[in-house]
Amino acid sequence: MESRCPIVIGVTGGSGSGKTSVSRSILKQFEGLSVMLLEQDFYYKDQSHLPFEERLKTNYDHPLAFDTPLLINDLKKLIRGESIEKPVYDYERHTRSSEVIHQEPRDVIIVEGILILENQELRELMDIKVYVDTDDDIRIIRRIQRDISERGRTLESVIQQYLSVVKPMHEQFIEPTKKFADVIVPEGGKNQVAIDLLTTKIRTILNI
Repeated sequence: MESRCPIVIGVTGGSGSGKTSVSRSILKQFEGLSVMLLEQDFYYKDQSHLPFEERLKTNYDHPLAFDTPLLINDLKKLIRGESIEKPVYDYERHTRSSEVIHQEPRDVIIVEGILILENQELRELMDIKVYVDTDDDIRIIRRIQRDISERGRTLESVIQQYLSVVKPMHEQFIEPTKKFADVIVPEGGKNQVAIDLLTTKIRTILNI
């Protein structure tokens, strides 16, 4: 009997929208079962050929910052039932680490990232596409809190980056992908109803 293909769920939204919270909330419901998370953030391009000063100029909110062909190739492997060696990104050195993470295929694959719906080929590999839609003021507050507490940034630098890069990239590349979504989730991880609906769908797929 031929085994069925895994189900691929894409979860996207702007920086600070709560897409990671949504993805992790779903994962937590299925701990120990055949569900995995594939983060687009792991697939930033290798920049080891560039001087460190040039790496600092990277616009991480632009589609060209990602090694999308590698992400597509790895996702196709997982869909075929093959394992992958997932890359690791070193944010201190602003380039890809020499480390990799071995990942076995799973029945449900959650692909999460700000621009996963921007690329048509990647988009077409997904069975369910989710856009987490959160107000701009909430998103910038969350980003400020995260970058100051987790990444040692100053308030001024976070605001400057948001206004000069994050906001215009969101408006140009991320917000327009909302039209490709099958499900739009307002208010991210706090929307328990939407998370429960997605969880129920996955339980149906896994027959549990």
